Amino acid sequence: QLQASGGGLVQAGGSLRLSCAASGSIRSISTMGWYRQAPGKQRELVATVTIGGSTNYEDSVMGRFTISRDNAKNTVYLQMSSLKPEDTAVYYCNANIMSTFGMRYVPYWGQGTQVTVSS
Repeated sequence: QLQASGGGLVQAGGSLRLSCAASGSIRSISTMGWYRQAPGKQRELVATVTIGGSTNYEDSVMGRFTISRDNAKNTVYLQMSSLKPEDTAVYYCNANIMSTFGMRYVPYWGQGTQVTVSS
């Protein structure tokens, strides 16, 4: 249902753009977001965006990361700039999706994409 792409290796101070596209029989998608999990740590929220475009960011990425979505393409993006080694993690996209014949929103997760920032 969710296919993430765009991870990779980048030097500190560099930029990357993650994308995550939802597919299938979709009636509506409410909140979409990005989470990350570094080795030995719990998964944490990075940023979310509502269907209306309201955004929320984890403090450490505010001002460096920008989340956006294209509702026509059922896709969420994460533009990451001024990357730091501590941003290194597997990044997961998340979306709350109501299927065509569904009656409620169900959370889905993408497969994860590795982001590695070298110092």
